Amino acid sequence: MGIFHWTEKSSDVLHSGGVIGPDERLPWPQTGLMGIQHVIAMFGSTVLAPILMGFDPNLAVLMSGIGTLIFFLITGGKVPSYLGSSFAFIGVVIAATGYAGQGANANIGVALGGIIACGAIYTLIGVIVQWLGTGWIERFMPPVVTGAVVAVIGLNLAGIPIKNMAASNFDSWMQALTFVSVGLVAVFTRGMVQRLLILVGLIVSSIFYALLTNVAGLGKPLDLSGVINAAWFGLPQLHAPVFSAPAMLLIAPVVIILVAENLGHIKAVTAMTGKNLDQYMGRAFIGDGVATMVSGAGGGTGVTTYAENIGVMAATRIYSTAVFLCAALLAVLLGFSPKFGALIQAIPLPVMGGVSIVVFGLIAVAGANIWVRNHVDFSQNKNLIVAAITLILGTGDFTLKFGDFALGGIGTATFGAIILYALLNRDKR
Repeated sequence: MGIFHWTEKSSDVLHSGGVIGPDERLPWPQTGLMGIQHVIAMFGSTVLAPILMGFDPNLAVLMSGIGTLIFFLITGGKVPSYLGSSFAFIGVVIAATGYAGQGANANIGVALGGIIACGAIYTLIGVIVQWLGTGWIERFMPPVVTGAVVAVIGLNLAGIPIKNMAASNFDSWMQALTFVSVGLVAVFTRGMVQRLLILVGLIVSSIFYALLTNVAGLGKPLDLSGVINAAWFGLPQLHAPVFSAPAMLLIAPVVIILVAENLGHIKAVTAMTGKNLDQYMGRAFIGDGVATMVSGAGGGTGVTTYAENIGVMAATRIYSTAVFLCAALLAVLLGFSPKFGALIQAIPLPVMGGVSIVVFGLIAVAGANIWVRNHVDFSQNKNLIVAAITLILGTGDFTLKFGDFALGGIGTATFGAIILYALLNRDKR
């Protein structure tokens, strides 16, 4: 496909439990199916974040696809990642716009100006990393640090499905049924079905949900009226940015969190694939920064590389960047389809919560895998203390405020791990 080339692997690789690397791909039909699974994995968070900020969720899906395409082009198709709506912007956007929490955000333009400023700084950081290299990253972020940061990304998100996606005891049982379904598919199936464990588990659980609610009368019934009434095709409404100095000063520092997230994600993919992606770190930052600016310019949220999709890669062992190209193109098409948005939003919340439990848990385990692969020695107190404190800071969402800017759990855990390691790793004279 143009300048991008992948070595095609036979479908037999699926049955043998083999790994598909970033520069490899399955035949295009199977690659497309994997793309659908990644779209579903990112959809819940990509739609939820704009809703919480008063943005248009369909436009956010469109911009996530465009942003992923931008990231794909800038990284030369070498880094498998999907870019979705970043939760790091929620607090500062609400503070900058005075959003009341319901309906459309009347001051969205002010938020967009701040998002663009954040993306510009992010891009500049990427240029610096590309120019100076990643040696300094290796010094400040050895495996004990990167493993803890990756694990924290999954653990920090754990509260979303546990606390916010199960309103009743029935919903909690449905979450359990969902993650058990995904587990059964992962262990007892083979071939393409096994690699589509998230998608298959979600479909099976949704069918059970419909039977238990719409037929047996338990829980909130599955409602497809929104899907039936939604248009097949529609243009999302765009918004123009307004550049306000106070809003930009409030929103731009989110770049610290975006850098930490992207860095952790690349380290996780490096550990899973066995391919060192550090040489693309600068490009990845630039790609994410440019995508954030483009999204903000059209009325979308700031974007970030998605841990949800890294969790899917960990489960399927398919790291092909061709999958993310397919997912991005699909997201662009679906961004123009209100009917698709209605279909995804019709997925029962506890079912999506059960899937999220699996995906976030896989991210946490990917962090532990970094420790195992690099033989991190926890008999050394410096490693033990760094990992212990980092995990609790991130899991407990330890937050530090600097004026109006709040650095939440992932940010404090990331920078706390870096600073702690630098402090405790000083040579003994």
